[in-house]
Amino acid sequence: MKVSDFNYDLPEALIAQHPYDKRDEARLMVIDKKTQIIEHKVFKNVIEYLESGDCLVINNTKVLPARLYGKKDTGAKIEFLLLKRLEDDFWEVMVRPGNKLKPRTKVSFGDGLLKAEILEILEGGNRKVKFEYEGIFNEILDKIGLMPLPPYIKEKLKENEKYQTVYAKYEGSSAAPTAGLHFTEELLQEITRKGVQIANVTLHVGIGTFRPVKVENVEEHNMHSEHYYIKKEDADKINETKKSGHKVISVGTTSCRVLESVADENGFVREIEGDTNIFIYPGYQFKCIDRLITNFHLPESTLIMLVSSLAGKDFVMKAYEEAVKERYKFFSFGDAMMIL
Repeated sequence: MKVSDFNYDLPEALIAQHPYDKRDEARLMVIDKKTQIIEHKVFKNVIEYLESGDCLVINNTKVLPARLYGKKDTGAKIEFLLLKRLEDDFWEVMVRPGNKLKPRTKVSFGDGLLKAEILEILEGGNRKVKFEYEGIFNEILDKIGLMPLPPYIKEKLKENEKYQTVYAKYEGSSAAPTAGLHFTEELLQEITRKGVQIANVTLHVGIGTFRPVKVENVEEHNMHSEHYYIKKEDADKINETKKSGHKVISVGTTSCRVLESVADENGFVREIEGDTNIFIYPGYQFKCIDRLITNFHLPESTLIMLVSSLAGKDFVMKAYEEAVKERYKFFSFGDAMMIL
């Protein structure tokens, strides 16, 4: 299976540059993998495809304002992107420009509110750094950090909260679980009133989600690893849904990756914390999820491969062609797809 099998032509004008003013008024393409029917809706119509007894699984990770701009003692400008907290005030960061940041180099951010020292160069060119500050680290980040928007978004984000789901709770992501951006608190309340369970998982989205697949054959790709956990009360909701014969609907590929990583052969999950590098592509047999709500993904990405494994590659590529023809908006701030 070739990576090029998952390519499609996308006019640059269809890449969404800013979020919708009203989250649930994004467009929604509904595709039925059994009937091969494609419908065009508005996102708030998603409730029409949920039934009492179903379980909607959301990823409650919260995006850190992880992009920092600072200076060396020499005045040279430096950019950090926080990737992962290693322990306490020690972090793995992506740096730019890399050739200027050797071990023992010191960098200052926000007029000295936050200081960092480079400790070592890690595999792949990232750096291990130690931060120094007074006060609470996350409060300082909120003051001086910027949201780590993906490289295809050229416009500046006016409100950080627009790149955060309304149910974001646990900080740790370098990117938003974007399928969840379409939900409002009111829509979630309406879904709950309909008798649909809402279960949480937490997967901290890494920057690797934007990295291109660089091999020719899909099977040779090494998937990035991301940290996740699921609590007992949420595992119980999902298992009750499976036992009762109702549907588990994953909000986003991140929730999907958690569930498929921890599910046993019967689709049941348990309370667990760990790291996953699961790579889902056509031929994969799903164990837990029945349906998926997602955004439109980059050509040749691992995410379009995951979607294709659930709905079938040919049908997904046909749906993407139709989305382009119908002028849907693509990627992080774009429109949504629901796979039945």
